[in-house]
Amino acid sequence: MQKIITSFFLITSLAVFSQEREVQIAAEIEPETIYHRDISKNEVSIGALNLVAFGALDIAYERIITPNTSWAVEAFVLALNRDSEDIAEAYRKDFSLTGKFKYFFSDRTAWGFYVNGLTMISTGENEETFFNSDGSFQTETENYTDLAVGFGLGGKFVAKQGFLLDLNAGIGRNLFNSQSPTIIGQFGVNLGYRF
Repeated sequence: MQKIITSFFLITSLAVFSQEREVQIAAEIEPETIYHRDISKNEVSIGALNLVAFGALDIAYERIITPNTSWAVEAFVLALNRDSEDIAEAYRKDFSLTGKFKYFFSDRTAWGFYVNGLTMISTGENEETFFNSDGSFQTETENYTDLAVGFGLGGKFVAKQGFLLDLNAGIGRNLFNSQSPTIIGQFGVNLGYRF
């Protein structure tokens, strides 16, 4: 009787182990679903916040280097309502070209929270107000071109099909021209597509 019970447990154990191993092998063979966002390396986006709120055209191209790193080039042009006071307060630049290197803290490809280093070449007009000795004041406008370096942070979220939302902010310091703003800022809500 003991031999029969031992044989029964041995056969049952082998059958269960065999089924578990078949399920494990099937899981290893079955390919993982690969989405468009995980294999594509290029992105284009437009700064929706700047376009809607200030009439500024803000276009970006980004290239994914590794799953955790990418570089980007952004062009900013103050296109509409150039004489508006709202724009003058928000932006003291007319044109800028910004390069960024981003590092992502996620297991997904160029996704989630990131930090970046940036360099920006910008041009614009700087207005200064002077008070004269007779109590009146005058305003002088001078053009500038300058180079800034800085850093930023943000979060990028990419849908399976490749559509993306990038929320970002950055700050930097202009280095060479005394007529340029000392501190530069970047704030963006970019909508785009990874291809």
